[in-house]
Amino acid sequence: MRKKFYRFYGGLITAQARWLNRMSENGLRLVRAETLLYEFEECEPGKYLYQVEFIGQKSMEGAKEYHDFLEDMGYRVFFKNINLNYSAGKAVWRPWADKGGRIATSSTTFNRELLIVEKENDKTPFSLHTTLEDQRNYYKTLRRPMLFAFVFWMAFALVMRTWWVGIFGVLFLIPLIFYQIELTRLTKQAKLSE
Repeated sequence: MRKKFYRFYGGLITAQARWLNRMSENGLRLVRAETLLYEFEECEPGKYLYQVEFIGQKSMEGAKEYHDFLEDMGYRVFFKNINLNYSAGKAVWRPWADKGGRIATSSTTFNRELLIVEKENDKTPFSLHTTLEDQRNYYKTLRRPMLFAFVFWMAFALVMRTWWVGIFGVLFLIPLIFYQIELTRLTKQAKLSE
């Protein structure tokens, strides 16, 4: 029997991963992910583990290569959106992205900014970034769009001379601070292990 749930997590990547892992603990395995839809089938409780990976900075080729690499490693992988945009023919400029991923269209990585990665639970921790350097690079990748959005909205608020526009900038400051704290922690951990 299949069950459908409608959820939107946006950029709350860890919250989405926690929810998917709770669903697995309740005996549900992800079989399909679309804009708002998550479809599950029944399975043995706790049989699968999930991670959610941000890949919005990658070009279409880079995203597909990473997707295929993870599948070759034995994982099941689903593309997922980070925003709620249903338009066709959309193009987005991402100045913080890698070369080749700065212009995202509906035929490339727009609405395909996340990967949901599933592995069978073999009682070992599930992490896509195992080294400290890998983890630091990933948090830098997560921090870049938040920093850009924060600076953009704060500059816009200053130019417009209105405080309420600055609220949008402050909203991006929260994850920016979180990612910076994680980067600082990982940097200290790397120095201690040297």
